[in-house]
Amino acid sequence: MDKSLYVAMTGAKGILDAQAVNNFNLANAGTNGFKADLAAFQAQAVAGSGYASRVYATDSTTGWDQSQGALLTTGRPLDVALQGPGFIAVQGPSGQEAYTRNGDLHLTPEGLLVTSTGQAVLGDNGPITLPPSSSIKIGDDGTITVLPFGAPAQSLATIGRIKLVNPSPGTLERESGGLFKLAAGGTAPADASVKLASGVLESSNVDLASAMVNMIDLSRNFDLQVKAMKSADDNAQASSQLLQST
Repeated sequence: MDKSLYVAMTGAKGILDAQAVNNFNLANAGTNGFKADLAAFQAQAVAGSGYASRVYATDSTTGWDQSQGALLTTGRPLDVALQGPGFIAVQGPSGQEAYTRNGDLHLTPEGLLVTSTGQAVLGDNGPITLPPSSSIKIGDDGTITVLPFGAPAQSLATIGRIKLVNPSPGTLERESGGLFKLAAGGTAPADASVKLASGVLESSNVDLASAMVNMIDLSRNFDLQVKAMKSADDNAQASSQLLQST
């Protein structure tokens, strides 16, 4: 009975972890460029001395869904979407280089180019700052061209180029805010093969319908594990009463 109680307990714990992953995905269903986390269950033998008679359930994230989200045309010049694999290099919360697919870009009052979550977009020489301009254009290679206020139409100026990278997904780990970084540290080199589409945004690749169904399924499975623990406890108490009565 202690075996069944242990298996049910670890199963319930694994389901709670899976629910946390699923809820995280649901919370980011509206986040541009977000990649859904993946979770999986497996059975593990309890390691240690003695006879190998205990097995427990475990849940762990197995990476993220690398599929591209839907591309939504906005017509806004600072909206960009990656065409295929790749990432935009940004400055992470602690100042290190991080990577995102969120192409919803904005200018601060000081002219700093940032994502919708406030990370500075990086170029060849660090964060990109733009001068006051009447028009801004971002090319498919990340090149930023502006027309300064008061200048004639032919006086376009190239300000810099957004750093676009394409590290192997296996070398990345997820950070908070939908960012990624190299698991081994350091920075990824710029990759000229990565292309942008201007006036377009990539939506989250979370499948809302599947995530909602998964949430209900996990909730039902959690209830099953709790009932199994209760049954094991009831059986243990009944056995104890039988032993006491003899």
